[in-house]
Parts: sequence; C-alpha cells; structure tokens
Amino acid sequence: MRGRIAGLVLGSILAATPLSAQWILVPMDPGQDNHLRAYGLTYSVLERGEKAEWLLNYRGGSFLLPDNAQVRREAALRGVSIESMDASGEARMRATIQSNNMEAVPLERAPKVAIYTPPNSEIWDDAVTMALEYAGIPYETIWDPDVLGDGLSDYEWIHLHHEDFTGQYSKFFLTYGATAWFQDEVSRSQAMARQGGFADVPALKKGVAEAIRTYIEGGGFLFAMCSATETLELALAAAGVDIAAAYSDGTPADPDASAKMDWSRAMAFTGAEVQISPSVSAFSDIDAHQVNTPWRQELGVYTLFEFSAKFDPVPSMLTQNHVAVLPDFYGLTTSFRDDRLKSADIVLAREAGWAKYLHGNLGEGTWTYFGGHDPEDPEHQIGDPPTDLSLHPNSPGYRLILNNVLFPAAKKQTLKT
Repeated sequence: MRGRIAGLVLGSILAATPLSAQWILVPMDPGQDNHLRAYGLTYSVLERGEKAEWLLNYRGGSFLLPDNAQVRREAALRGVSIESMDASGEARMRATIQSNNMEAVPLERAPKVAIYTPPNSEIWDDAVTMALEYAGIPYETIWDPDVLGDGLSDYEWIHLHHEDFTGQYSKFFLTYGATAWFQDEVSRSQAMARQGGFADVPALKKGVAEAIRTYIEGGGFLFAMCSATETLELALAAAGVDIAAAYSDGTPADPDASAKMDWSRAMAFTGAEVQISPSVSAFSDIDAHQVNTPWRQELGVYTLFEFSAKFDPVPSMLTQNHVAVLPDFYGLTTSFRDDRLKSADIVLAREAGWAKYLHGNLGEGTWTYFGGHDPEDPEHQIGDPPTDLSLHPNSPGYRLILNNVLFPAAKKQTLKT
C-alpha cells in the first residue's frame, strides 16, 4: 500500500493533462481567506476518489479541483476562497506554469494519517493535531503498542511531536516532578515497558524508535516536530549506550556516551554531544537554541528556500507558502546546528546560523523535521491556553505543517532523462 505512493522521485514532473473543460482554482496567495482549510478541502476531494492538482509556485502553491456542486458547497462552508477557471483560463495558467519555475503535480489519493500521542493527550498538546482538526483532515492516534505491534503498516503518514525517545520524560522532573500529570506519565511509561518486556523506559523508547525507522525505510512518510526530531535521532544512535540521566527507573548515564554513539543508525544528525547531566534541561547540542538552559539563544526569523518546482518537486511542495520569511518559535528542540547535519540532508528553511526545517530520504520513505512547538505561540509554556486557529486561518507556519500532510498524495512520476 505504501509502495504505491512512496516512490515519489526528486525529478522533473510533466504538466498534468486536463481532466475536464472547467476547474475550480483554490488560490493560495495572500488573497486566500482561509489557507489552512484549503488543505482540508483538497484532502476531502481526494478522499472521495476525485483528482486534484497542486500548482507549485503558482499563486502561493494553489490547488486545482474539479468544478462541481459539492466542492463549491464545501468551500463555502469552510470559508475557502475559490475561483472558476474555464478552458481558456486553464490554457493560460498552464502556459504560465510551463514557462516559469512552476509545476502542476497531480494528487491522486488521500494518505491515511496517524498521530503518535499518549492515550491521555488533548488535541491542543500538539500543533499538528490542532492543524488537522481545524483543516478538517481525518486522523487516527497510535501509541507504543501500535508501533511495536506493526500497526504502522496501516498508515502512509505519521507524525511525532514532543515525545522524548531517550526515555527521560523530557527532563520535566526538574520542574514538574511532583505534579499529577507527570507522575501519571511516568507510571504509564513504566507499565508499558514491563508489558513489552523491556528493562526500562529508555529501552522501550529505543525499541519504538527502531520500529519507526523501519517504517520509514519500508516506504513510510514521517513528519516530526519539537523534541521528537532530536530525541528520535539520539535513541537510534544510542543502541547499546546508556544516555538517560538517572530518574526513577533509570540508571546514571554513561559518561562516555557521546563517544560511543553510532550515528550511522541516525537519519539526519551526526557527531552530537549528549547532555547526560540530569540537572540540565537539554538533550544534546543538536538544538542550537537550547531553550531551557542559561545559554539559550533568542528567536529571530527563518527563511524558506525556493527550489526548482520542475526538478525538485518534493522540497518545493514542502515549502509552498504565501510568505518566505516567518517568525521563529521555541520548542524543546527549536533548531538544528549546521555542524550536526548529515551531508545528504536537504535544508528547507534556516535562521541566521542554523537550520529550522529539514528533509531527507531513508530507503523507500522520507522524513521531515520542523523545529519548535507551535508556530503561532513562540514562547509556549506548559499550561498555556491552546492556540485558536480560527484566529490564524492564514498562518504561514501552520501551512508548512499541512504541506507535509498533503505531499504523500502526489502521483509517482518518472524522470524525463
């Protein structure tokens, strides 16, 4: 099932052949009333078995949908701006695309989406879940038993957010150790480790990380944000190495852990120094911002790179937006040091001295990492009220999230050469 869509290549894509004489254009430039729900409208068309096209770099990455009463009705209900396009308008549009850094990518089927999240989580715990809810894109939730039990095979696309795959509970014990929610998380994770036959929670999370890596290698699409980007990599590189600082069921970390890491198992990063001190709220030196340390870096802005839509369609899809410069936002992992990146990584966006948004391939699948927790809440703290996306329907940061949800729907193409 995943193999039918996982073969999307980084090659040139031929302009799509018109399916009918008339279309609905969903513009994604600054004139769009609701950028985020436009993704949900497009997903809904694909879910019904209809075809669509993603017009890369054309008016902010617009969508071309079949013109029928249901699409028009849904657009009105969602508050999504649309424009009619007759045959002559379509011909002009395709001529513009053909002669510029643009491309029309066919979208064929709605990917089945899963969010990796604890059983007691709320939708506002995770920016991606909030984006899916607001856009109207269906998803299912999975947790450790599903991952370890081959449940990932049911999904084309999975998301990880602020999970700590090192098994240290994000070192929240430093500030929140006495709270009921934290104690519940510890008890639940310990029970899960025992149920799975693992020695402790760090061992459990390493097993989950390996299962996710296998999923990607076999053709799955992964999108991770916040601490999941960094800790997944640390768990993969730490096979046989104790990197978890002492807490509850853990033992003191190996003081030589950094030298023993096997970075060939990691997907995006290499050569990092692991933060083994239980009193420092950081995982490693991969994150350039180090938000909860005395050496924290201040936020600035990050800039999206522009790629060739005809020859680099995947990074082009992932960076479609109506603005190119966006305000940065913190997370437990906010950004990625350049000297910790692997040479094959594709940097999609960066701030002044570090990367913000990364993409890469593993086997038949892909991974994408986006630093930070919530694009519309730059200083997010535990207990803060949830972001109301109805106040941010044109959020460029949330658009990047939804680009990732939709790009597995793109039709497999062959190289021209």
